[in-house]
Amino acid sequence: MVDQAILRPNGTDELVEAVGQAAARGQRLEVRGGGTKSAIGRPGRNTTLLQIQGFDKVIDYDGPELVLTAGASTPLAEIETLLAQNNQMLAFEPFDHGVLFGLPPAATLGGVIAAGVSGSRRLTAGAVRDHFLGLRGVSGRGEAFMGGAKVVKNVTGYDLPKLLANSWGQLAVMTEVTLKVLPRPQTVQTVVLSGLDERQACLVMGQALRSQADVAAAAHLPADINGGLALTALRLEGFEPSVKARVQMVLEQFGAAAPCDVLPTEASALLWEQVQSVKPLQGEGTLWRINVPPMAGAEVIEQLKPYGARCLLDWAGGLVWALLPTTDGGQAVRAVASALGGHAMLIRGPEALRLSIPTQHPLAPGVAALTQRVKDGFDPKAILDPERFI
Repeated sequence: MVDQAILRPNGTDELVEAVGQAAARGQRLEVRGGGTKSAIGRPGRNTTLLQIQGFDKVIDYDGPELVLTAGASTPLAEIETLLAQNNQMLAFEPFDHGVLFGLPPAATLGGVIAAGVSGSRRLTAGAVRDHFLGLRGVSGRGEAFMGGAKVVKNVTGYDLPKLLANSWGQLAVMTEVTLKVLPRPQTVQTVVLSGLDERQACLVMGQALRSQADVAAAAHLPADINGGLALTALRLEGFEPSVKARVQMVLEQFGAAAPCDVLPTEASALLWEQVQSVKPLQGEGTLWRINVPPMAGAEVIEQLKPYGARCLLDWAGGLVWALLPTTDGGQAVRAVASALGGHAMLIRGPEALRLSIPTQHPLAPGVAALTQRVKDGFDPKAILDPERFI
C-alpha cells in the first residue's frame, strides 16, 4: 500500500498556493481537519491529503453579542469548553463522529460545519446552517474569498455560509468561520415514558412538540437497544420555574399513556449524549443515517426489522439511525427511505459495500444537475475530492 501524500499549508497564502497548484496539475485533494469522518465515503480514492491544522485559534468571541469567530480547524471540544465557561452554547448541538468509529475525540469546528452535524436540538433550534454567519476560505480555483458577516443581521450579497454548510469540503476549504451562539439553559429536565412501541412513540413525540410545553428535543430508544425497555424521551429547557411548570404539563398530558419518570440535569445530559452519539448502536454492522418526515420514523423501523435492523429515533422520528448486519447491501434501506419521502446516507460499513454503492442518497436528476453547476462554479477542475460520494 502506497502512503498518501500530505500537504500541510501554514496560513492562507500557502493554502492558496497549494490549491492553485493542485488545480493547475489536476491533482485531487482530500480536505481533512481532525479526521473523525475520514472513513465516511468511498475508500481508496487517488487523492493528496490536505491537512488543515494551522487554522486552530479562537479569533474573536463577543459573548454579549452572541457571536464567535474561530479558525476552521479549532477543536470542537475547545469551543464548547470556552462557551460553557461563559454559560453559552452552540445551539445546534454538534457531536464528534469519532465515537462512531472508535476514535478519540478530534472533531473540528470547520469539520462539523462542513458535514452539517446537528444534534438532538436541531428540530427546534435549527441546523448548522441556521447558525453559520460568515466564513473565509479558498475555492477549488485557488482563490481566497469571504462570505457572510460577523453580525447576526446580514442581508448583503449571496448567503455563502448556507451553501458551504454540509458541502463536505467539495466546494471550498474553509479557514475561518463565524457562528451565532446562544445562552445555555439554566435548567434541563427530561420526561421519559416507558414501554411505548415505535408508532405510539412517534405520536407522543409529535404531540409534545406541538404542545405549549415547548419541548426542545424528542427521541425514542426501542426495547431491543435499551435492555428490553423502550424509552421515549422529551427534553425541556429554560429557567427553573418554567421548566418545572412545563414538565408538569407533559406529565398531565401523557401520564396516562405510559409510566413516566423525570430525569434531573445530570441524568438527562447522559441520556442525550447517548442518543446523539448513537452509543446504543455501537459494534459490528452497517450504520445508516436516514432522514424522513417525523411520523414516518416508526414505519422505517417496521420495514427494516425483517432485515435484522436495530434502530434509534431522534428528531421526534425524523432521524433514524439504523444498524444492519454487515451482509446488507443497502438496497432495502435506500428503497424504504425513498418510498417514505426521505434519504439515507451510509455512515459506517465494510469496504466492499462502500465501494459498491454511493455513500449519499442519489439525487433527483434536476437537483443533481443544479448541484453540479454549483460545484463547477467553485471547483471547475474538480480537484476537491470529487469521488468521495460516488
